[in-house]
Amino acid sequence: MMPSAAVPDAGPSGPQSAARGADACPIPQAPPRVRLIAIGDEILSGRRQDKHFAKLIELLQARGLRLHAAEFISDDEDDIVECLRRSFATPDLVFCCGGIGATPDDRTRQAAARALGVPLALHPEAARLIGERCAEMAAKGQGSADMSTPENQQRLQMGVFPAGSEIIPNSYNRIPGFFIRDHSFMPGFPVMAHAMMAWTLDTRYARWHHRESRVEHSFLVFGLPESRITPALEALELRWPGIRAFSLPNVGDSGGHPHIELGVKGAPEAAAEALAWLRSEVLSLGGRLEPPV
Repeated sequence: MMPSAAVPDAGPSGPQSAARGADACPIPQAPPRVRLIAIGDEILSGRRQDKHFAKLIELLQARGLRLHAAEFISDDEDDIVECLRRSFATPDLVFCCGGIGATPDDRTRQAAARALGVPLALHPEAARLIGERCAEMAAKGQGSADMSTPENQQRLQMGVFPAGSEIIPNSYNRIPGFFIRDHSFMPGFPVMAHAMMAWTLDTRYARWHHRESRVEHSFLVFGLPESRITPALEALELRWPGIRAFSLPNVGDSGGHPHIELGVKGAPEAAAEALAWLRSEVLSLGGRLEPPV
């Protein structure tokens, strides 16, 4: 069972916003931007393949949300501090994966504290959960339940977070991540991080689920160069403000015919109108909707 974690009803500025009372600003209709920061030399060197990018997109789409940006950075503490300082200055919802363990190459907790200008402190709930985990392992004959041993004292470092943090429960092994200023920090292990992402989205940010209705439509076009259709794409975005057009060329390197995937994304009704118009423009410019025989 996942450990409980008290979470006040919070908007994009974090749990503290719940205390603003009647003077709080109205919630904007559009959900805030969501970003991913993946931390780890092993990702950048290719020793490990990132598994968080695709999974976060999947989790967001299931809740009517979308990923706006992703950043991959090294384990260098100064690099992490610089990245997080920029990130904390935004109102975005950010998921940070990696580097929250207690070995010398895990520097994310320290970097987050530096970026915020706050001290590190052992979180009491984290200490309790780590103690429970040690006791569980001791009952299986692995290690000791005595939290004063050097080994367990080292494990407690995984509960040392920037002051003011709240925990993110970890259903896999109890050892929590932490949340502060709309940044959710979790381990690099997908088996832990992905459940923590889902918990965060459903517990802290349920108010943003399916807030806006967006669709994405596309079709394949053959025998039409991008240069010929580009003016129509530009005209489409002017005619339907809020609708984004896209063009994804394929040179046929996988054995098929060269083609372009053209599409639109945005509000459903406007997107449907724009798509129909774009199709007619393609045909009028000599494009085909079926591959050549």
